[in-house]
Amino acid sequence: MIRGLVAAAVMALGACAATPPTAAYGPSYRNPDALIGVTSRYNAQKFAGVWYIRAGFDPALGRMAFRMIDTHKGQVMRLGAFVCDPAGVCGDFSEDLPVTRLGKGQFRARMPDGQDRDFWVLWVDEGFRTAVLGNKQGNFGWIVDRSTKGGVDRIKAATEILDFNGYDISKLKVVK
Repeated sequence: MIRGLVAAAVMALGACAATPPTAAYGPSYRNPDALIGVTSRYNAQKFAGVWYIRAGFDPALGRMAFRMIDTHKGQVMRLGAFVCDPAGVCGDFSEDLPVTRLGKGQFRARMPDGQDRDFWVLWVDEGFRTAVLGNKQGNFGWIVDRSTKGGVDRIKAATEILDFNGYDISKLKVVK
């Protein structure tokens, strides 16, 4: 079950293709004519740590999280799927994806199939508690938070950021 959820997460992140979207990574959820950009507020040290996926455009989205970590071999994105208890405490991470920093708030993850996928940090709140990840192609987008619950005002602001960046928020799936 966890492997299947991780595979869904990997496919969702895989939608961050640097090339036009393909059927393998799903449809685009944003207007390609809308402006999109990386947040100027991005700070690698403040962004470090665990982020829980609170909403996204993947129909198979379940309880997942990721952590950006530095290792002696370079940076990795540790992606995992969890069974969370009622307090919001979740299990261990289960998949490491090598990551290359492309610029401030821009990354490329090496997917298990060997392909590279880009993703951008589009927005992060002032306290680095909630963030929006997406890509120019619009076939990927996540609202992530430091907690599995709460922060309703920040989640609403993140949804507005997706809308501002041309995403069709009527297709956004909230993780329950």
